Amino acid sequence: MGLAAILEVAAGSVGSDPAAAKALLDELQSETRRALTEMRELAARIFPPLLEAGGLVAELRAAASRAGVQARIDVDADASPPPEIAGAVYFCALDVFERATADTPVVVRVRDGEEGALAFEIDADGDLGSERRAPHDRVEALGGRVTITAGGDRTTVAGSLPLSR
Repeated sequence: MGLAAILEVAAGSVGSDPAAAKALLDELQSETRRALTEMRELAARIFPPLLEAGGLVAELRAAASRAGVQARIDVDADASPPPEIAGAVYFCALDVFERATADTPVVVRVRDGEEGALAFEIDADGDLGSERRAPHDRVEALGGRVTITAGGDRTTVAGSLPLSR
């Protein structure tokens, strides 16, 4: 039942069946919380809020925590990258975090690369697959490059993004 329908039935039940109305309002509260959580998750998939507020390190740590993986984040860059560049790195790391199991260690390294580029490398224990994914298309759309190496006991997603175009 949709939120509006639950509210309408609850409103109609207040006088005749207060217990049923209360149960419906409790259900409405639960459904509203679920909808808000889903909306926050969707918004974070479009543009993670901590990228601007806390930077790439904070958002990577939060993403690893949400995914339940052990991650070491090592960012050694002179300046904060533009949001679209940070977002591309973030989504590549998120893809690895979401495919890794809870006991899979993941290391994310971001550093100043050659010729005004930002270089990144995401290493995970285990073979998480080498198929191309949407985050990699994001890197290439920004003029960057990405390679995926998977097999045996390790998966690495590495790439670089130009800081100016």
